[in-house]
Amino acid sequence: MFGTHDLWLFILSGLLLNITPGVDFLYILGRSGTQGFVAGVFAALGIGAGCIVHIFAAALGLSAVLATSATAFTVVKWIGGGYLVYVGLLMLLSKRVKASEPEARLVPASFARIFWQGFLTNVLNPKVALFFLAFVPQFIDSDSPNKIAAFLFLGVVFNVNGTLWNMFVAWAATHVLRQLDAASAVGAWINRTLGALFVGLGVRLALSERG
Repeated sequence: MFGTHDLWLFILSGLLLNITPGVDFLYILGRSGTQGFVAGVFAALGIGAGCIVHIFAAALGLSAVLATSATAFTVVKWIGGGYLVYVGLLMLLSKRVKASEPEARLVPASFARIFWQGFLTNVLNPKVALFFLAFVPQFIDSDSPNKIAAFLFLGVVFNVNGTLWNMFVAWAATHVLRQLDAASAVGAWINRTLGALFVGLGVRLALSERG
């Protein structure tokens, strides 16, 4: 279909890659665990929107610039790493509001903010761009009459499956972590722990090499 091959293997490989915990997983986990399923859905949709940017960029050859230009890769990774640190610090320093129950809860972020943070954490990660550039072409026929259409088709399949998985993560995090939060004040600690992880991941991304 669309000049592709081994679609079942592509879907299986994509699912295995999607369930591997990473920055996106941690972001959805944090938002769902502290603000509920809808917040997790908005985080997943933001990440999915970021993937769409990477898919189109790779299909049109723009991601090849990151693969060949050390300067472009360095600029993007520093921006992306800096943004992850920024999001992590926001989670670490998030204020509490007084509530009627003994445990105070975190001030919730707006759904729009959650969406755009998810979008930017994904779109500003140059390694996601390089992933699409390296992974997807392996499943496109060398004699395909329209490689761009084939790339977009596979990218959409990968993104839809990834978004569905991320929504499942949001649902699971809501039911598990929110129950813990209802019993104690661990919600704030979850938020701050994930914030610290984001800061660490941001520093790691900024200092990473292409690979």
